Amino acid sequence: MSGKSHEQVWDEFRDLVNMAPKEIEDFLDTEESRSVGDTGGDGESTGHKSGKRIVVIKRTNKADLSEDQWDHMAKVVGYIKRHKAQGGPKDDMEHSKWRYSLMNWGHDPLK
Repeated sequence: MSGKSHEQVWDEFRDLVNMAPKEIEDFLDTEESRSVGDTGGDGESTGHKSGKRIVVIKRTNKADLSEDQWDHMAKVVGYIKRHKAQGGPKDDMEHSKWRYSLMNWGHDPLK
């Protein structure tokens, strides 16, 4: 994992993933969600796949999380922190690919 304790990962994940599972699911169904991110051979972006995993994680009791889920949570925290640090566009952030990418990972920068 990231060298952080489960408690540290839990706290950061809860702080950074500011969208509810239903909000993430609804966003993943949009063209905006599918319009961003690097895709593998299957045509689904890494962020889109991650969003599906985040929904499951958010609906899982903390005590029942697998080590793979903890690792993914740490990955999500790292991604959101790096992407936020790049900064968003100065104009029309609401409709930006930068925001859509973050939302695939469960973070809406306008919240």
